[in-house]
Amino acid sequence: MTDVPPRSDRMELVLASAVHVIAEHGLRGLTHRAVDREAGLPEGSCSAYLRTREALVLAVTEYVAERVAGHVRDLAEELTGRPLDDDRAAETITRFVLRWVDEREVLVARLELTIQASRDPALAATLGKLRKDLVDVVAGMPTARGEPHGAAAAETLVSSFDGVLIGALPRPAAQRKAFVRRSIEALMTGLG
Repeated sequence: MTDVPPRSDRMELVLASAVHVIAEHGLRGLTHRAVDREAGLPEGSCSAYLRTREALVLAVTEYVAERVAGHVRDLAEELTGRPLDDDRAAETITRFVLRWVDEREVLVARLELTIQASRDPALAATLGKLRKDLVDVVAGMPTARGEPHGAAAAETLVSSFDGVLIGALPRPAAQRKAFVRRSIEALMTGLG
């Protein structure tokens, strides 16, 4: 996922439209025709790029994972050498999680695809690599004592962030960011 070849503008449009379809209608609503309609393309355009529904779902999973991986790399860079219980680290993590509140469609698509990955090994492999990268970032951060966090603690914290995002989604838009801030603060305080 790190060295992604450039996509054509048309393929970018197809994949962005697929994310929108998933966010609005769930995976059950993801069809070639729905993507064509959303993209404003002639019927059959999506299937010319991605012949089967399986190919479409895998391509959109890779697309979403690439978007998330970019954010994970940014987070890792900002947190280098900072203890997880440092106030600036907490603010950086809060900004990172809030980014997903602002990118609602990608977040909803990622969550839908994560559930589907429990039944699809190819999706599980794609999303599993992404999750491992995020867990590795958190696990590599030192504690106040200068020791790295263990993998189990990092996995729990990353799962907690996902839970916060799931908890934020059904709230009115005006309340989501405050909910995320309070929740991340409570999680980070628990580490201290």
